[in-house]
Amino acid sequence: MSTQRVALISGANKGIGFETARQLGKQGITVLMGARDLAKGQAAAEQLKKEGIDARAVKFDVVNAADIKAAAEKIEKEFGKLDILINNAGVMFEPIGGNNTSSVPDDVVRKTFDTNFFSAISVTKAFLPLLKKSDAGRIVNVSSILGSLTLHATEGSPIYEAKALAYDASKAALNSFTIHLAHELKGTKIKVNSAHPGWVKTDMGTDAAPMNIVDGAKTEVELATLGADGPTGGFFHMGEAINW
Repeated sequence: MSTQRVALISGANKGIGFETARQLGKQGITVLMGARDLAKGQAAAEQLKKEGIDARAVKFDVVNAADIKAAAEKIEKEFGKLDILINNAGVMFEPIGGNNTSSVPDDVVRKTFDTNFFSAISVTKAFLPLLKKSDAGRIVNVSSILGSLTLHATEGSPIYEAKALAYDASKAALNSFTIHLAHELKGTKIKVNSAHPGWVKTDMGTDAAPMNIVDGAKTEVELATLGADGPTGGFFHMGEAINW
């Protein structure tokens, strides 16, 4: 079994996932960059290799069961374990702002949940045996402040007027998965947390976002590298807890 720390990041060929891979790689962690398009993943990995990072592309469409199985088998064969799993891949098909609750198409809700919720469960279950072989397994579910039921229900909160049902509900469900899995793994060496990266300048966040990608990756990286005394079963942004 490899003594090198190994991280798998879904949706890592661009945006926050790519920057998360860079920051983890700078800490000497081998980063496996999951990408739906292997060529794009390889191009991203080559970019990080030029910075001295041990980056490797993995074909990894999180809604494709065959990809998940193949990636798990590959990592088991090459490393014998997994130290960090970051469920970073996510989609948003709705406009930011307003309220689309009664008009959002059913297929948009289903497609959003397929990537943002159901795939996170499938991926995590597939890699849990490898994470259990780590001395300090870390699972980071990349959520959003838009998944906070408390803030959505609180008039005057930063997100009170921004309601996109499919996306918000998928992230609330993901947070529930975090809580449940952390409880199941309580007393083990594995920690499970949800991360709110912030509103970041990415393809999804648009140029209207106030945060840059470097800062947007910091919460994922922090939760991926928690010490033994770090929290589990929480929801965080830049070290601060967020209300569920």
